[in-house]
Amino acid sequence: MTGVQVLTVGPDEAEQRLDRWFRRHFPQVSQGRIEKMCRKGEIRVDGGRVKAATRVAPGQAVRVPPLPDAAADRTPRAPNPIPEADAAMIQAAVLYRDDHLLALNKPAGLPVQGGSGLTRHLDALGPALRFGLDENPRLVHRLDKDTSGVLLLARTQAAAGKLTAAFRARETRKIYWAAVAGVPSPATGTIRYGLVKAPGHGAKGEAEKMRCVHPGQVAATPGAKHATTDYTVVETLAKRAAWLALVPVTGRTHQLRAHLAEIGHPIVGDGKYGGSGQENLGDGWGAQLGGEISRKLHLHARLLRLTHPITGAEMSFTAPLPPHMARTWDSLGWRAADAAPDPFEDLA
Repeated sequence: MTGVQVLTVGPDEAEQRLDRWFRRHFPQVSQGRIEKMCRKGEIRVDGGRVKAATRVAPGQAVRVPPLPDAAADRTPRAPNPIPEADAAMIQAAVLYRDDHLLALNKPAGLPVQGGSGLTRHLDALGPALRFGLDENPRLVHRLDKDTSGVLLLARTQAAAGKLTAAFRARETRKIYWAAVAGVPSPATGTIRYGLVKAPGHGAKGEAEKMRCVHPGQVAATPGAKHATTDYTVVETLAKRAAWLALVPVTGRTHQLRAHLAEIGHPIVGDGKYGGSGQENLGDGWGAQLGGEISRKLHLHARLLRLTHPITGAEMSFTAPLPPHMARTWDSLGWRAADAAPDPFEDLA
């Protein structure tokens, strides 16, 4: 066993989660143990209690409690091998790769991180995305499990710090595509409802979701945060459905889904926020359009623009629609090739 240690976060370790920082310094310690030590206050940053998801900054002092010596474990467990089909799937999803970053077209239904009962997720597939490097690429932002599209990963610690800071400072441009029930009016607008987490049912908070709060009530609502979404209608199917381009000006959990449901135009396939039926009091349509239209969530991170963290070059990544959305577009007579890469530029 080691004794208590106090380590200083280095200048190249900025803006990463504490648990990731910890595992890189002490790979013999499991994620579950890190979370337990945080809950018990055994791991501290600058003397204060922290969560595993807390982000560390250069110069901060991390208290490390006594830990098992990695060298003392003579029979380390080998990581579970990645199934060949999963490795081929995630490698085929790569849109772009250089020495510093990876851009993926994340498949719908694939979580980016593990959780209770989840063993198949992007983090677990990291070894298949090393492409000759010694470490897995690092997540610098998130997409919901059922949202497909452009997801960026950093291949080096230096790139991770700069990319994370760019996302937090909103220095990137993200455009999503969605199919929604009904047609919003006006055709272009901004949604400014705040969001607050609403508890779910069950011992572990199952069915937890975000609840919209009037902008004027955000300050008076504990836990609520301001949220802003820009939208524009790209194409319609009479009054029954619309293809929207969306820009999440803020990056709150489930922001796009909650905002669109709140204005009466839930995203097609969103049973969590739009209900599982077809009825919708807005335009007579709910989150399911019926017929051959897929019941999967129709939300896709279409485009991401950013400045390369190392070279400074302007980069733009575009992800083709996932199969279920491509089938819907074909069924409704919408053509992805007809849409401008950034429909909002024409409105400026």
